Amino acid sequence: MKKVYTCFCTDVIHEGHLNILKEANKYGDVTVGILSDAAMIKYNRFPTISIEERKTIVKETGLVSNIIIQNEIMYDNVLAQLKPDYVIHGDNWCKGPESAIRTNVINNLNKYGGKLIEIGYTYNENVRKIDDNIKEKLAMPEFRRKRLRQLLKLCPIVKAIEAHSGLTGLIAEKTVVEHNGELDQFDAMWLSSLCDSTAKGKPDIELVDMSSRIRTIDDIMEVTTKPVILDGDTGGLVEHFIYNVRTLERMGVSAVIIEDKTGLKKNSLFGTEVAQTQDSIENFCEKIRAGKNAQRTEEFMIIARIESLILEKGQEDALKRAFAYVDAGADGIMIHSRKSLPDEIFAFCDAFRAKDSHTPIVVVPTSFNCVTEAELIKHGVNIVIYANQLTRSAFPAMQNTAIDILKNHRALEVDSRLMPFKEIITLIDDI
Repeated sequence: MKKVYTCFCTDVIHEGHLNILKEANKYGDVTVGILSDAAMIKYNRFPTISIEERKTIVKETGLVSNIIIQNEIMYDNVLAQLKPDYVIHGDNWCKGPESAIRTNVINNLNKYGGKLIEIGYTYNENVRKIDDNIKEKLAMPEFRRKRLRQLLKLCPIVKAIEAHSGLTGLIAEKTVVEHNGELDQFDAMWLSSLCDSTAKGKPDIELVDMSSRIRTIDDIMEVTTKPVILDGDTGGLVEHFIYNVRTLERMGVSAVIIEDKTGLKKNSLFGTEVAQTQDSIENFCEKIRAGKNAQRTEEFMIIARIESLILEKGQEDALKRAFAYVDAGADGIMIHSRKSLPDEIFAFCDAFRAKDSHTPIVVVPTSFNCVTEAELIKHGVNIVIYANQLTRSAFPAMQNTAIDILKNHRALEVDSRLMPFKEIITLIDDI
């Protein structure tokens, strides 16, 4: 018999998938590839069931001869191994970033004379409801909260980008690119106090209280599914921090990062230019322990941010604090620097990894933005946060538009650089 191959990246088998499998059986012996968890998070969305469960639901259709795991988004390896006569896929990959996968399949089939067969994508009210239910499940607190820990096991590095509104959350959620034969997207969202304060026109001194921050979190969570890492500033009073940990955990936030400073919070970008006081190791460890004791699940993470390099107290102080904070229960360490090169960050990470091989390290390469993710991985970094780039890119664009409208007394001159609103609202899902 002829050999037929198709690949699924789904947690549910609906009539569209069954239609593909029925068509595939007309052409020969059907092998189905189940996209691995690591590949699936780059391609589509986070799996809500295990890979073994996904294999089972495909097997139970009775329309499959063989099931394998496809570990890469692109088909080079699987087609070289199987050499199927036909690859069958829905026609929903003809546009957008997924078209790169289609091109990859065609090129690989051409090497040995295989053929691509595309089936009309099934999209009706039943299918839409199933897709919406999966998204809703991903957004539920009990699923979203644990996802950061899951990502740390799956990804060489977890990529987070700032979000400060529902719209920026949707940008973080839905931006997918094809580059050098790979699909990629952000894994998580960073809710920065700086960007949240800036969006509200207020200084970054913890003036925007947690109640207001929670409203922003809720706006973003309502329209997204990806895990949330919250900038918790100093964490505030221990008594308040305990309460906030339970609130964030209940909402489905994956992690809060708190910095070891006291007094009126000043943004770290100012470094020693303004008076900033670092908390004692003993006090900050007490705050970490109190927060961990307040948790109701094992999933929520409290990450300790160390300001020693920012305040020019040196590597030894930073490392001493890092190990103490881990001993106090911190689930991760964030190390920060104002230097334009990553050398002191690399030195810290290498020294920390020499004694601690597993505690996640978080960096925010705002000032040392020349560093690549591949370089960070080599030095043991687990999470990289692009902490304020969306805000910083939006402000000059909006300001220049306002200036040009005032200069020209009309909007014609700015229109060529504006995105049509029709395109913007395509990000927003209908109810």
